[in-house]
Amino acid sequence: MNRSASRTIAWVSLVAVVACSAAAGAGAWRYFHKDPNNPVVRLDEYVTMGWVAWDSSWYMRIAQEGYQFTPGQQSSVAFFPLYPLLIRAVQTLGPNVYQAGVLITFLCGPLALFLFTRWARLLADEPTSLSAGLLMAMYPFTFYFYGAMYSDALFVLLVVSAFLLLEKGHLGPAVLVAAVATAARPVAPAVVLGLLVRRLEWKHARGQKWGVVDFLPVLSGLGFGCYMLYLWHQFGDPFAFVKVQGAAGWDQQPGWHTWLKVSWFERVILSPTDKREAFRLAAHAFFTFLALALVWPTRKLLGWGYAAYVLAIVGLPAWSTKDFMGMGRYLLSAFPVFLTGAMLLRERPRLLRGALAVGAVSLLVLSWAFGADYYIS
Repeated sequence: MNRSASRTIAWVSLVAVVACSAAAGAGAWRYFHKDPNNPVVRLDEYVTMGWVAWDSSWYMRIAQEGYQFTPGQQSSVAFFPLYPLLIRAVQTLGPNVYQAGVLITFLCGPLALFLFTRWARLLADEPTSLSAGLLMAMYPFTFYFYGAMYSDALFVLLVVSAFLLLEKGHLGPAVLVAAVATAARPVAPAVVLGLLVRRLEWKHARGQKWGVVDFLPVLSGLGFGCYMLYLWHQFGDPFAFVKVQGAAGWDQQPGWHTWLKVSWFERVILSPTDKREAFRLAAHAFFTFLALALVWPTRKLLGWGYAAYVLAIVGLPAWSTKDFMGMGRYLLSAFPVFLTGAMLLRERPRLLRGALAVGAVSLLVLSWAFGADYYIS
């Protein structure tokens, strides 16, 4: 099969997956939230509301009311500001808050996948980069790219763009984009570390000496720092976003109970009372350890910079979670592992096709479950 045909098949597959994922989410919402007194639902509501659930309400409140912080209680300061700020900006063009949130995700997600394949093409051949793009597009939790009112698609778009610019030698723009990205998610150390190590590695591979300018990636954390300054000014506590994680209902207090995953062992292995919950938590743990297992192959295939980035972007939330809940979604940020996986599966086409098939089916199931208001991630 020639390159043009392979590229066409890959993009047609992506469009089909996005469409089916959106249909599954919207259909599940309509089925589970139907109102006998209002059987007719507007098309915009039908499409939008299947992607609004759980943390979407926090982004809605921030966009409409701003931040609030009550020590010891769940508070909106846990969510970083870039996504709700964009929602507020899009609202000025006419859409309501939910339509704005879904529209931003729907635009950012597919674009992130496109730029990911462009980035992958700089490090691998075209067939492998297309396979990597499909692996990422059909990863079960990538439905968060296809409309869900969450910030993940925006963050991944920005961080992939930053590394793409870095690979092309555009250090200043890469750092600027990365600084914006760190205002979307609390993972600035991973972005700074990944960009810095990759930049030094990139220069070394070309036989060039390091200079002061090569350490510019340390400025990538400015978005993160600006949010901390805002919290300090507004609430007198720059670490408010960390402290609220221990509030009742979230219960992510730092300490040995969290670090040793005691809650996970109790709910999954020692005394599971809800089989569905145990399976969900086991799945999140599985994907976490799979990503960590790919750190060393990433080092061998893509270099120290991407290995450091993956280790940090996976390790930081994995260390701070009590039960791995949410890790399946967070792993979308560990985008280099999808290229590593594609490179490892180059000589195993059947295994690659099997992974894509299982991923596509799982993606549709999770899209449906999210639309039906099940807690996924």
